[in-house]
Amino acid sequence: MRTPFDPTSPLSPELLSAIGETIEGFIDNQTQLLTEVGATDLLPIAREATAGGKRLRPAYCYWSYVAAAGQPEDAQPLLDVASSLDLLHVSALVHDDLIDAADTRRGLPAAHKRFEALHGERGGRGSATEFGVSSAILLGDLLLMWSIELADRSGAPGLDRARPHLSTMRSEVTAGQFLDVSAQYGTTGVAGVAEELDVARRILEYKSASYSIRRPSLIGAALGGASDQLLGALGEFGSVIGRAFQLRDDVLGVYGRPEVTGKPYGGDIHEGKRTVLVLTALSNASDEEARELSDMLGAEGLTDTDIDRAAEIIESTGARAHVDGVIEENMRHALAVLEDTEMTADGRTALAELAERSVKRAH
Repeated sequence: MRTPFDPTSPLSPELLSAIGETIEGFIDNQTQLLTEVGATDLLPIAREATAGGKRLRPAYCYWSYVAAAGQPEDAQPLLDVASSLDLLHVSALVHDDLIDAADTRRGLPAAHKRFEALHGERGGRGSATEFGVSSAILLGDLLLMWSIELADRSGAPGLDRARPHLSTMRSEVTAGQFLDVSAQYGTTGVAGVAEELDVARRILEYKSASYSIRRPSLIGAALGGASDQLLGALGEFGSVIGRAFQLRDDVLGVYGRPEVTGKPYGGDIHEGKRTVLVLTALSNASDEEARELSDMLGAEGLTDTDIDRAAEIIESTGARAHVDGVIEENMRHALAVLEDTEMTADGRTALAELAERSVKRAH
């Protein structure tokens, strides 16, 4: 039996290690099947893709369970379900890197680039790029299947009560990702920045807020037999913090430094993402500034100087200050929900600390 994890350090090395060991052990157990099939080349790249990361979704799941039921005597079934959420997350990241044509993830080559390199090492036939893309699609699909299997085999008490949230989480993030792609390519059927902002806020909720924090919190609470009142409160808490979490990502997508974020500088500008931050800037900008910023979004050959100029325009319109204000307001709202809701002291302590860490990330 594991020693209970420390609620004052909800992302402690001990909890992160337990999540990592759960995922590693599960992948190790897939070796026989992949050996029989002859697909063991998937294993090292799957391990690399699932190593590290913030582990926020498993942590919110674990501590929301604690908020409802206290620390479990046997944590492994809960850890299985919680860790399955990270397999789902990495599945989405592998596909997301393909959609965004991103060559790095967490400062390392993205999965499709790893497969592309494997093609070169083996002297493969045909296009290395096409092999990399095809293989990464399949790896992402496999990780999704594994996430379902890991949760289903957990034997966690309360799993039947959590299943609807698990299923909805998987569907929401996929539908939210499609809406995000549609917005980027201008096929949502809306016209004008105000309407685009409405779409961006829906993307914020379903691609990120619900998927990153609200559903993991509800899954953990359901596993712990939470009352309807606690489920409602944690759903509200998760949605509010989830929106703040993504808004912080939007800021980092323009202003974040690669050595801190592990992502390219100005990645959202390079990718042409019309986030709430960018659309707020376009809404507030002068006609000349709006044209200049719009022309830079997704343009070929952007330099760091161009990104600096885009960041300057966004700052000058007050969009960054506005988004920072919304983040702070959401943080206050979320903490008030925790204070006003009956739950275990350990759960309240851990979730409040998690919220702080989710939102107050360095550039």
